[in-house]
Amino acid sequence: MHVNVLVAEIGSTTTIVNAFDGLGSASPRFIAQGKAPTTVLDGDVRIGLRNAVDDLLSHTDEKTLTYDRMLASGSAAGGLRMTVHGLVRDMTVRAAEAAALGAGAIIVQTTAGKMNEFDLEDLDAARPNLILLAGGTDYGERETAVYNMRMIAETGRKTPVIYCGNIQNRTIVSRIAQEHGIPLSIADNVYPRLDELNVESVRRVIHAMFEKHITNAPGMEHIRDMVNGSILPTPGSVMLASQLLYDEIGDLAVIDIGGATTDVHSVTDGSPDIVSMMTSPEPKAKRTVEGDLGLYINAHNLVDRIGTETLDKELGIDTKAVMQAYLPIPETERQFRLTERLCLEAGLVALDRHAGKLRHLYTPQGRRTIAEGKDLTAIRWIVGTGGALTRLPHHVSILRTIADCNKSRMQLLPSPGTVNILFDNDYIMASIGVLSKEDPESALRLLKESIRWNEIRS
Repeated sequence: MHVNVLVAEIGSTTTIVNAFDGLGSASPRFIAQGKAPTTVLDGDVRIGLRNAVDDLLSHTDEKTLTYDRMLASGSAAGGLRMTVHGLVRDMTVRAAEAAALGAGAIIVQTTAGKMNEFDLEDLDAARPNLILLAGGTDYGERETAVYNMRMIAETGRKTPVIYCGNIQNRTIVSRIAQEHGIPLSIADNVYPRLDELNVESVRRVIHAMFEKHITNAPGMEHIRDMVNGSILPTPGSVMLASQLLYDEIGDLAVIDIGGATTDVHSVTDGSPDIVSMMTSPEPKAKRTVEGDLGLYINAHNLVDRIGTETLDKELGIDTKAVMQAYLPIPETERQFRLTERLCLEAGLVALDRHAGKLRHLYTPQGRRTIAEGKDLTAIRWIVGTGGALTRLPHHVSILRTIADCNKSRMQLLPSPGTVNILFDNDYIMASIGVLSKEDPESALRLLKESIRWNEIRS
């Protein structure tokens, strides 16, 4: 069998490979999917890739597989660890964080203002793959970003830096980097003017830097022997797929409940009425990652949130006994019941944290209502992706409950009953994001097929 493209999703524990054919035509096809344990820790990612390809073949009637291109997304080798350093916490730092998270990074440190010796100690302990340096609107404050660049340089670290601050500092920041042998990339200012965000330029630069990092990471050095196309961070790839789908169907959120984290991506400008009350701008495309909400590694956190007594009564099980033999993929009826309840809790909490809220201020002129955070009131679609929200037996009712969770007029969530739910039935959103870099038209057709768009609209 020969196909146009294989797209690998190299996770921390599992590698998935999706095969696609007919790209560039009016009818691109998803052929099959294979999976195998990731082998980065074994010293060679290619072993897991080959095993996943073999597993893919086992789901077809073919004995051999050739392909023109292999693309990849990855969160193995520790993912993309970044630190973010800006001027003001609620301005340039938040903007830089939004850019990094939307690109698929794991943020391991943030600082606001001039860095001190304790910040540098934390930076050393964080061991980032990339450093994101921001600060100052264009033609505004200059001193902090330059000071921080000097502080970082004088540590002797050679970690690549992306500068996305005041454009007046580009020359001096570049000079400092060159003098100290630090790889430097320049992006547009992430906060060029007050109340204006500009995150897309930074995300593109982060993706380009990620390809360089991931191909040098331990266990990943030989990935280019098989992958001859784009490589993106998996969460960043899901964001690209979300933006691609937004252009077709409008305001949406995408929820991915995984074993270690729960990610929420939203693409929406929000309601004009709410936007007029915003105290600070929010990116149109935003990702949040909840590191304490996962169905396997962080299952105990979710059990503690709900309470074992509550779970025992609600599910009719002995929660502590089930947790003693808890598996990443449930096998028994009791494990399924518990996993589904934890999945619901993770989705509810993650969506609530992702969304903003209204708040009342009391002033001498009377009460004033302001909006803080991401406005989701205009979204009309919620897409479930990932293993839990595409494979659990009651995934439809779980996502329906999450979509209708707004119980307060102060939450910036859509009203119950106003949101439609969709599912990434083929579990290919991460692959679609990478594919969209090279063939956006085919990627969109494949994604619409995965969410069964034509069936919904007919």
